[in-house]
Amino acid sequence: MTKKEFNDIVLQNVLHHADVGIHAIDKNRKTIIYNEAMAKLEGLDSKAVLNKDILEIFPSLDEESSTLINVLNTGDAILNRTQTYLNYKGQKITSLNSTIPLYYKEEIVGALEISQNVTYIKKLSDQLIDLQNELSTGKQENKKIGIKKYVFKDIIGNNKELKKSIYIGRRASESPSSVLIYGETGSGKELFAQSIHYEGSRKNKPFIAQNCAAIPESLLEGILFGTEKGGFTGAVDRPGIFEEANGGTLMLDEINSMALSLQSKLLRVLQEGYIRRVGGTKDIPVDVKIIATTNEEPIESVKKGTLRKDLYYRLNVMYIKIPPLRERLDDIPILCEYFIKKYNKILNKDVWMLSEEVLSCFKNYHWPGNVRELENAIESAMNYISEDEHVLKKEYFISCDHIFSSGNSSKSVLMDEINEDKPLPKILESIERALIEKTLAQNKYNISRTADELGIKRQTLQHKMKKYEI
Repeated sequence: MTKKEFNDIVLQNVLHHADVGIHAIDKNRKTIIYNEAMAKLEGLDSKAVLNKDILEIFPSLDEESSTLINVLNTGDAILNRTQTYLNYKGQKITSLNSTIPLYYKEEIVGALEISQNVTYIKKLSDQLIDLQNELSTGKQENKKIGIKKYVFKDIIGNNKELKKSIYIGRRASESPSSVLIYGETGSGKELFAQSIHYEGSRKNKPFIAQNCAAIPESLLEGILFGTEKGGFTGAVDRPGIFEEANGGTLMLDEINSMALSLQSKLLRVLQEGYIRRVGGTKDIPVDVKIIATTNEEPIESVKKGTLRKDLYYRLNVMYIKIPPLRERLDDIPILCEYFIKKYNKILNKDVWMLSEEVLSCFKNYHWPGNVRELENAIESAMNYISEDEHVLKKEYFISCDHIFSSGNSSKSVLMDEINEDKPLPKILESIERALIEKTLAQNKYNISRTADELGIKRQTLQHKMKKYEI
């Protein structure tokens, strides 16, 4: 078998087993590639599609409406276009498509379309917007939803840096200016965002939080700015959350995960004070206070190119950095007391305190999941403690063994290696290997979680595992 034959086999398998739909036509508009994912998406038999003119397969299309023919004729790529349509099985499908021309010796010889099924995400986004609309128009007035509204007194702790962050937050609540909050996962970013809103002049207006990660750009744009009927296939007249939050506050979580092109549109809204729905031509004025959050240092995001510099400057009018729990270990006793009281009520227990052993281990642990991890640990232990016990001891933290093993084991490994008669590079390698093995075991060999806890990239962890033959 030649190298070319081998490469052809690999390419064919990649095309047909990929989890995205792939459809390619030649210059005569006949289908030459139509993989199983595309067949499943459109409800067709792939064998019935091959070598047929695309308009024969899809009689409802024409040269204008077919993106493949359009790209074949113009040579211009169409990227990240959302389409909603009924497939051949009568199912309503929303797909995110990119169509590109295929060249050979500077001549267009065909066109390739890649489609991702985003029906479920689209459905969820529509439900979110409809729910926001119901809430804002008062349809839920007679229902006691019981949504918790946080204020600054709900932020527990006496740490100096935390108090500084709270002070800035209180000042931010008195201002209409944008706010940028940086904090690690689980450190309480939404707690701060809600406190800023519900202690400010906008407290009687809507507070809407939207995560910017894991949603395709075209769908997120519709969620933010709304859609105009006819703007794209399947679009309906629907306000976005900017309109729903008018007069109130919009929290944009993980702003650094938003596509750069959408960041540009967001910047324009912040500067000009109006939005335009997707597919619309009318400018709609909005008065919305933006609170953007990120779990990565904003300057690092700017350097990496995941956060536009101009948007960073526009958002960074008031900046709040929430200290991670490992930098406010002095708050652990008061936090534990608060969570014990909370779960005494929820779980109908009568727990008084932590044992000294547990408290000592808590103060030596690095808390990668921050306050959220601490709360989960307390809740877990209180589910295991017997009704007649009043002190949370180590044996009740059944789901949290890593908290009690990490500090001591890390120190013992470190001391053992330092006492060995080895050159410094070998000592460092041994410590690194031991730390990786320990963290992998704590995370049940989940590579992504282990990499996050170690503060390194997933690829870096895999490289080190290969190096140390773990």
